[in-house]
Amino acid sequence: MAVNKKKGALMADKVKTKKGMLSGMTPVMTETDYVFVSLPPSEITPDIVEQAKATYQEQEGISLVLPLSFAEQKELPLSAPMRCITLNVYSDLEGVGLTAAVSTALADSNIPCNVIAAYHHDHLYVPSELSEKAFDILLELQKAS
Repeated sequence: MAVNKKKGALMADKVKTKKGMLSGMTPVMTETDYVFVSLPPSEITPDIVEQAKATYQEQEGISLVLPLSFAEQKELPLSAPMRCITLNVYSDLEGVGLTAAVSTALADSNIPCNVIAAYHHDHLYVPSELSEKAFDILLELQKAS
């Protein structure tokens, strides 16, 4: 662990190599189902923002990842339910190969994968009904690295 001198926080050293990212990715899956939603800015309310796991401003509207139960309660237009698998490796933003390797492994088993790469970790959204299979594939990929 390294100390972030600006904030005084403990942070793990960033991993930049493909092998290092894959071997250290340690996937963790949520038990919550999520959906992707796209709304015009005029329909975004504080409670929607508070519940959002992620947001992204696109030309067509604001994309949000929301808990399925909340989106249903708000009667929002829903995508298929997905589970989030977080890769708990501190991958460097300039690291090469993690997304390609993970998405290829899942694609080879016909599992769709929507990746959100954040500052500290990558988060994979896979269909809920395929999430256990996806998780097992990621564990095998980690072991093989």
